[in-house]
Amino acid sequence: MHILMFADQHIETLGGAQVSMRLQRRFLERAGHTVTIVAPARHWPRATTATPDAAFLDLPSVPITLDREYALTVPGRRADAAIDRALTHRPPVDVVHVQADFWGAFLGHRFSRRTGIPAVHTMHNRVDVGIEAVAPFPGTVLAALNLWQRRSLPRLSGVPVGSDGWAYLRGLAAGALAVTAPSAHFARRLEDHRVFPSVDVVWNGIDDDVLDAALAVAGAPRTSGRPRFVWLGRMSPEKRLMPFLEAVAASGVRADVEVIGGGAQLAAARSLVQRLQPAASVTFAGRLPYAETLRRIQEADAVVQTSIGFETQGMTVFEAASLGTPSVVSDPDIGAELRSGFWAVGERAGDPSVAALAAALRRAAEDISGGAAPVPDVSIRERFRQSSRTDAMLEVYRRAIG
Repeated sequence: MHILMFADQHIETLGGAQVSMRLQRRFLERAGHTVTIVAPARHWPRATTATPDAAFLDLPSVPITLDREYALTVPGRRADAAIDRALTHRPPVDVVHVQADFWGAFLGHRFSRRTGIPAVHTMHNRVDVGIEAVAPFPGTVLAALNLWQRRSLPRLSGVPVGSDGWAYLRGLAAGALAVTAPSAHFARRLEDHRVFPSVDVVWNGIDDDVLDAALAVAGAPRTSGRPRFVWLGRMSPEKRLMPFLEAVAASGVRADVEVIGGGAQLAAARSLVQRLQPAASVTFAGRLPYAETLRRIQEADAVVQTSIGFETQGMTVFEAASLGTPSVVSDPDIGAELRSGFWAVGERAGDPSVAALAAALRRAAEDISGGAAPVPDVSIRERFRQSSRTDAMLEVYRRAIG
């Protein structure tokens, strides 16, 4: 089978969707399939250090960030022609897999419509929540995105026109024969908002080899020392790092807290810790290699998840559960997906208050010190492996082709 994937960003750039697509590609190829990935070409200095890869179909693009990490390809006839020319030298395409929200999605569905090759669309992001977190006038931005979509990808008959995030996703899904989501709670929301009648749940997985290597190394045995908490992720407002640090101080817990990751809020986070002087020790580890991050998760007593309503899956807590580490969970949808092995934040679902998070940290610290920490669902480890996720996606492909 030849799978033609479309992405908004080159998969060798930073980002959760890119990591997932790299893993999908490797396991599909391991299963004997061919993968071609259409994405904007990288720019200097990234492009100069890149190793040529026959799986990449890089399109002319313009950089859109100051560090030139990310780029945009203008969807239109010129990009369409570039894709068609490049594919004449490759095996016939069996299925189109769109894993993009913007220009990559437009290009993927344009290709599917003009060739008649079936399209599967994976919804990775809550477009409305993401734009609200970064744009000063999110309603205006969403209206503009819907207009851009209608011009780049004309509406199919029967699809209503709108100006919000759900209307935008409905427009993308209209030409797909199957839609997948990385969690049951996101799939349910897509169905409730009439994005697609029935959405398949296919988790983003973890590399089997990396998981096995991590499990083969025994974690440090639990001693009578202070509880060890880990927070990891991008340091941006929607991830709620600052409320977490405020909660650490308000809780009064004597614990070792490690913050892994980077982002725009790093300097502010350091300043906040210095000003609040929590009883817990707080260290900032920065960005770490993936294997090292997993080791830190495995050695921790708990991973702390703080975003609410933003994550379409919440990978960190699934990684933690796979390694046997419980989590403190702020988002009730993610907690429902985990089923067990976590401390819920707040009596009210999705309570965003610092006080609720502080109370959950105190409960977790007491349980950890008393040897009463909850145990994650043991089935997650096998269900989270990329090999099983690849098998699930291949079934979706076959159904779309059939």
